[in-house]
Amino acid sequence: MEAHDLVQARLYDTEEDVVRDALRHLLRARPEVRIQVAVHRYQTEDLSLARAAGLAGVSWAQMKEILREKGIQPRLGPESVAEARHEVEVLRNFFESHE
Repeated sequence: MEAHDLVQARLYDTEEDVVRDALRHLLRARPEVRIQVAVHRYQTEDLSLARAAGLAGVSWAQMKEILREKGIQPRLGPESVAEARHEVEVLRNFFESHE
């Protein structure tokens, strides 16, 4: 069976819809896959620990432990004073614009 078979049977509108639904079911059935993808994205993208935890479907503390178990040092906080100042400025601007 192919994705186009499901579209032709009018069960889905597009093959992309078939793939999206299949991935959603895969990630529900195999949570370890969600975790592996989150770990991979954490390592290869500028993804925060909180965002990786959300993708993995675990808490921030659990994600931190998962990373450590895999030998990955979690990135916690800014790496330089300049980066910390930038984060403060971004937050200040955000809160000022939402007052």
